[in-house]
Amino acid sequence: MTNSINELEADAKCVFLIGTNTTENHPVIGYKIKQNVRKNGAKLVVADPRRIELAEMADVYMKFKPGTDVALINAMMNVIINEELLDKEFITNRTEGFEEMAAVIAQYTPEYAEEITEVPAEDIRKAARLYAEADTASICYAMGITQHSTGTDNVKSVCNLALLTGNLGKPGTGVNPLRGQNNVQGACDMGALPVTYPAYQKVTDSAVREKFEKAWGVSLSPNNGLTLTAAINKAYSKELKGLMVIGENPMVSDPDLKHVEEALDNLELLMVQDIFFTETARKADVVFPGVTFAETDGTFTNTERRVQRVRQAISPRGGTLPDWQILCELSKRLGYPMNYSSPEEIFDEMKTVTPSYAGMTYTRLEGKGLHWPCPNEEHMGTPVLHKEKFNRGLGLFHAIEFKDPAELPDEEYPLILSTGRNLFHYHTGTMTRRSSALNKHVPENEVQINPATAERLNIVNGEKVKVVTRRGNIEVKAKVTDIVNENVIFTYFHFSEAAANMLTNADSLDPVAGIPEYKVCAARVEKI
Repeated sequence: MTNSINELEADAKCVFLIGTNTTENHPVIGYKIKQNVRKNGAKLVVADPRRIELAEMADVYMKFKPGTDVALINAMMNVIINEELLDKEFITNRTEGFEEMAAVIAQYTPEYAEEITEVPAEDIRKAARLYAEADTASICYAMGITQHSTGTDNVKSVCNLALLTGNLGKPGTGVNPLRGQNNVQGACDMGALPVTYPAYQKVTDSAVREKFEKAWGVSLSPNNGLTLTAAINKAYSKELKGLMVIGENPMVSDPDLKHVEEALDNLELLMVQDIFFTETARKADVVFPGVTFAETDGTFTNTERRVQRVRQAISPRGGTLPDWQILCELSKRLGYPMNYSSPEEIFDEMKTVTPSYAGMTYTRLEGKGLHWPCPNEEHMGTPVLHKEKFNRGLGLFHAIEFKDPAELPDEEYPLILSTGRNLFHYHTGTMTRRSSALNKHVPENEVQINPATAERLNIVNGEKVKVVTRRGNIEVKAKVTDIVNENVIFTYFHFSEAAANMLTNADSLDPVAGIPEYKVCAARVEKI
């Protein structure tokens, strides 16, 4: 997030949500947005293919066709430019590339976008005006934006909208991706990406690489690594021989699970490190039992870039070890000694090569923690990014044309299938489906079907149906509801026995980030 969570409750005069079912997937943030609307009169704009809870209290709700995010945002910008609601001073002083972007935007009138998105042109105008006319406006998005073959274009479009209106660099504004797991931000910060070292320092930069070689006393590859999806494909073709999976469950979470299973079976060695015996662990040659957050010390970095202390509350059970100790022991046996005595020692070493964390210590993190960047020990952290300038100097507009999703409905597969999360379960259900109360409340998967579609197919609410795509099929309970449009169906991915990712498409990846298109594929529903 460029800004902090509490600003969504206190400082934002308008909140624009797109591709985020906030109250279900980020309930604390969703609550703060509700409070801002109810108590402070903040305006709320919601764009989502499903009529989510926050749509009910929105000033404008845009129920757009899945995969048409760029066309929708471009049309909002078309209105802002044509009605001169843009921040000309901000654009002149702090951005570049405006003319090229505006030339593309010119064709995306609300009427033109209505044909693509199915959102009424007047609703697009209302949403654009609310966002642009607010003193401070914040954009929040989640995986509904990123999990597309055009995910990078979607994110760039969101950034364009914020730049156009000067909604960056001050409280209550910003481009705020809501991260899907408690420490996914921290994992990325620490270099758990195939193209960067800690603090997003590029693997391919020779000066950066030299710094880490000196710090670690090893020679490092100048080449980028593989994303998870690319690694699975390499395993499928037997180019990748071994894989270590830590705290991940690709046998439920990855697209086209039949392809994933065949890929893992092709490996010479599969190691899994987790707190439970997952679907992926069942296929492993070696399983390392890790510990929960309550059994270890360390730090988490949350979605607003706040680094926080985590303390051991209970002793590890059953002879298990914290993840860092397992990795150290494995590294020793592979010939590279790691003789750390504590997570704090690792943290202190890490910050010497991580500029954004350089000013942090465990002592300074006491209490509420610190937002990075925090470059020195006198610095108080940075809740709001880009106050004076952007990392690259000027903010860059991108001229983005709308592209269709990779797989569109046809006569054989006439519906659009989208997938996501449920309030009562989390990710692949590794933890939540072991909770008797949560599992009793939502014990099985469902597919949401519009009443008109259900009537046409002679499907009644609650009966088992078959959902079919080009990859496979699952049998799942039908939930007849007008939360989705007539040409859209939606299902959850938490349930291994009716796994949504048997259906999703592993072939259509975002060309920049390599993210699969979980949110759009062609499907049909069959009555059993």
